[in-house]
Amino acid sequence: MNIEHLKVFYTAAKTKNFSETARALHLSQPTVSSQIRQLEEHLNTKLFHRTTKKIELTTSGKMLFQYTDQILSLIYEAEKDINLLSNTIHGDLTIGASLTIGEYILPSILGKFKRKHPHINLIMKTFNSEQIISNLHHGEIEVGFIESTLFYPHLEQQAFLEDELVIITSTHPSHSIIGDRTHITHEELFQLPIILREQGSGTRQVIEENFQKHHLDPNKLNVMLELPNTEAIKSTVESGMGISIISKSSIKKELQIGSLRTVAIEGIQMKRYFYTVHNKQQLTPAAELFLTFTHEHFQYEQLSLRIS
Repeated sequence: MNIEHLKVFYTAAKTKNFSETARALHLSQPTVSSQIRQLEEHLNTKLFHRTTKKIELTTSGKMLFQYTDQILSLIYEAEKDINLLSNTIHGDLTIGASLTIGEYILPSILGKFKRKHPHINLIMKTFNSEQIISNLHHGEIEVGFIESTLFYPHLEQQAFLEDELVIITSTHPSHSIIGDRTHITHEELFQLPIILREQGSGTRQVIEENFQKHHLDPNKLNVMLELPNTEAIKSTVESGMGISIISKSSIKKELQIGSLRTVAIEGIQMKRYFYTVHNKQQLTPAAELFLTFTHEHFQYEQLSLRIS
């Protein structure tokens, strides 16, 4: 049996759609259909029940899926062990990161990782958390970095860094709608115009979860504008259009130059964690190496902060 045909079969069995399989493997749909047909002819059996909307495994297909899962895991293990033996890991690694993590957290380690492992070609794409989960499911990325805390039963999820969400307001005297106050009540917060990330973003999810935990209705927020990225939100707040709630990690520069400042909500502190996430199946050596490097880096960084 052809290994590439098995990989196509395995992906099709997971996505239950030939079009999505083609997209995930960067193949044409006719190529996917052809390789599945060749595999069926080789085994002299039908592997899928086909309908107009999706495909389902036959009894033979279910049996082959179990064997294929083991075969691909053994291939990953062989590649890993051989790479370790040669002490050099090669290959491409595509990761997906939420906008906050991709713009403000990961850049600090990408260069360090590349200098240590020059033979690994890193590709980072930014999406919101929901899109990252979808891309993992379709095999378009191998490792994700997300801000949400939802439970994904088919994925491994591990915290790697603690973060805090804070209210930000402009420091310009004619732009600040809070004045020089350092605290506001949640009743006052509901009256202020606020700019937020879009629904589906990890930041938006954490805000809503924290409000619900404190028995507050996030739907009562006076959302005047939803924006798809943090830079646009910061610029809008700086102009005096409203306040926002964003990651403290994303405003280090603005706090240093004094264009933005933080305001606390009395009785509410919005802590959260950033997470790595990946499929439970065997990781490639490059992905496993990058995950280990990331967790070790941020554990060391947080330990250094506590010591100092």
